[in-house]
Amino acid sequence: MVQRVATVAFEGIEAKAVDVQVHVLSGQIVFNIVGLPDKAVSEARERVRSALVASGLALPGKRITVNLAPADLPKEGSHFDLPIALGLMAAIGAIPSDALAGFVVLGELALDGRITPVAGVLPAAMAANALGLGVICPAACGPEAAWAGEDVEVLAPDSLVQLANHFRGTQVLSRPKPGIRTADAPLADLRDIKGQESAKRALEIAAAGGHALLMNGPPGSGKSMLASRMPSILPPLTPAELLEVSMIHSVAGELEGGQLTTRRPFRNPHHSASMAALVEKLHCN
Repeated sequence: MVQRVATVAFEGIEAKAVDVQVHVLSGQIVFNIVGLPDKAVSEARERVRSALVASGLALPGKRITVNLAPADLPKEGSHFDLPIALGLMAAIGAIPSDALAGFVVLGELALDGRITPVAGVLPAAMAANALGLGVICPAACGPEAAWAGEDVEVLAPDSLVQLANHFRGTQVLSRPKPGIRTADAPLADLRDIKGQESAKRALEIAAAGGHALLMNGPPGSGKSMLASRMPSILPPLTPAELLEVSMIHSVAGELEGGQLTTRRPFRNPHHSASMAALVEKLHCN
């Protein structure tokens, strides 16, 4: 019998559905992962093996094949550890075979069975919400997943044992609460700048009208100083903008503790950065 677990692969900030298929057969003792996995996914074999042993389980002495479908979609990242492990646990009867039917699963495994944080939980939770599914993710990412909606079931265990106990009914995992960052450092204020009246007026007009602004001038003329104070005169992020910015931060792994902030982002790349480095910085941040 093939055990199926839903997870996602990322294309930018878009979460693409992936079906993790686990098949345990009699035959030569091997553990294969197929479906265009990268190096991090291929190494999941060893992390899953050690995590299961640390949790009091052992891989069966059989032929184990894990297929990540669709097979032509590249699979990158360590968040496939948890769905693979849970698929194996369901296949050997350690958890009910139907326990994972309503969830999208992602998380990295430590060798001692703990579930460690991964990037991209927020867009994965949004994709799960669109499919009418719940989310299983690391405990540290629970506040992030909770932003997907109040009607989304979120399980955020610390370890495989804790999750198995929840499915057996011996322990209940409470739903995490959405996290919001409240202790941001003060913004650089536009009123700190003395002079530069024309430039400050241009910033105010651009901020009021939502216009783009290009500043040109010699080094030391105040371009970066003015630009760094632009967020102080902008309104807080709207809910739609907050979600879009936070999804980018989530995929980049920059949501600390799963906490979102309404502060508008500001990036300050070095003037010597190449075009490729500039595009990469803006894409990842």
